[in-house]
Amino acid sequence: MTPTATGVSRPGFAWAAPAAVFFGLFALLPLVLVAVLSFAHWDGLSAPRFTGLDNWSKLFDDPVMLKSLGLSVLLTGLGVAVQTPLSILLGVWAAGPQRNRAVLSAIYFVPLLLSAAAVSVLWRAVLDPNFGVPAHAEWLFGDGNLFGAQSSAIGVLVFVSAWQFTPLHTLIYQGAARAVPRVLYQAAQIDGAGRFRQFFHITLPQLRNSIITSTILMVVGGLTTFDTVLILTQGGPGTDTTISAYYMYQKAFKNFDYGTASAIGVLLVLVATVISLIVVRLSGYDRMRSRMEGL
Repeated sequence: MTPTATGVSRPGFAWAAPAAVFFGLFALLPLVLVAVLSFAHWDGLSAPRFTGLDNWSKLFDDPVMLKSLGLSVLLTGLGVAVQTPLSILLGVWAAGPQRNRAVLSAIYFVPLLLSAAAVSVLWRAVLDPNFGVPAHAEWLFGDGNLFGAQSSAIGVLVFVSAWQFTPLHTLIYQGAARAVPRVLYQAAQIDGAGRFRQFFHITLPQLRNSIITSTILMVVGGLTTFDTVLILTQGGPGTDTTISAYYMYQKAFKNFDYGTASAIGVLLVLVATVISLIVVRLSGYDRMRSRMEGL
């Protein structure tokens, strides 16, 4: 155990060595290789040829790439805006003593057990304009083709992602809500605070760390979403839902331009890292030292 400046002992590096080796081999090393490949031209067959900054210059001159980056940020922002309040409310509810809470929670968490591909195939069938629900509810869906316009297609992507991943973040908030000391609520009740005041003045502040962690996970997951777009919209209509991860796939496996695809991958890593650091810095998460949630 290694003592820190605050006098708190922490485990030595040997405890983290297995995880560090695994992370280095399967995360850092591939990332370095992709970064190197972003400065080369490679079609997947011939030997890579160094081209300097050509891939990067083409990237920033490509209107589709710039549009895809904006769409990635938009979908990520919408995902955070939709999933965060739902996850908090469901997590706090699931942490309570309600009747049949365990059964209802288990049913609600079923989407979390499915792969993104399975979820996308499911909702593609349900929302099919010819045979799905929209075809039989024209009064609600109009012509029924939710994938034919950018706004409705983006709405479908946001809805499907929220349907699958909200349970994950609900679990985070459920665990955090259960860790809130009960004496805080008891003291609030003595002072006459109702449920709403307790929620906004006790529960939410105590969930601060979990909100930051959940938001970072949503940002990283949103920027790297791929299979949902591939199955549901295939980047359409036109390029209206072609996000950066899907555009990277097109460059690599359809155009066999692995150099440009690698540059897109590195750019996504940089964007996700910058946004995550901004969230951590603005929230003050990096200055927290307490072992208790929210303190």
